[in-house]
Amino acid sequence: MAVKGILLLGNPILREKSEDITVFNNELINLINDLKDTITDFQQRKKIGRGIAAPQIGILKKVIFLSLPNRSFALLNPEIIWQSEEKIDVWDSCFSFDVAFFVKTKRFKSIEIKYQNEIGESKKEMLKDDLSELLQHEIDHLYGVLATDHLKNNKDIILREEFEKRYT
Repeated sequence: MAVKGILLLGNPILREKSEDITVFNNELINLINDLKDTITDFQQRKKIGRGIAAPQIGILKKVIFLSLPNRSFALLNPEIIWQSEEKIDVWDSCFSFDVAFFVKTKRFKSIEIKYQNEIGESKKEMLKDDLSELLQHEIDHLYGVLATDHLKNNKDIILREEFEKRYT
């Protein structure tokens, strides 16, 4: 459909709670396609990124689009229904930070989520490690929570250029 502008850190819309999807129609398909086009464009330009949430393009709806190496799909009304006791430390960035920096966060090592697909079918998935932390990050967006909110120590922030020198 269209590449949309991504709202940046400081935009108050990123702090608002999103609404559930209750109608599965062409308008929803258009939103999913906009998210797909936007993440594809961002990945091509910035060489990074796996997921985007509708609030990041200014739409306060519970829609996430994931673009993974072997799978791309939308998750509607996603919800974490179980989480492991074990947590992992991850370096987290965000399209809304223009991936200019990373913050160290703690995320659950494993989660189980339930969500709906684009035609309203209910789905459940167990996720661990990098996919677990990715979905936690994207679901946070639906509730106005950003990765910077998980920062516990102001020494756990690093610019992308330095991150790439040290960790990639």
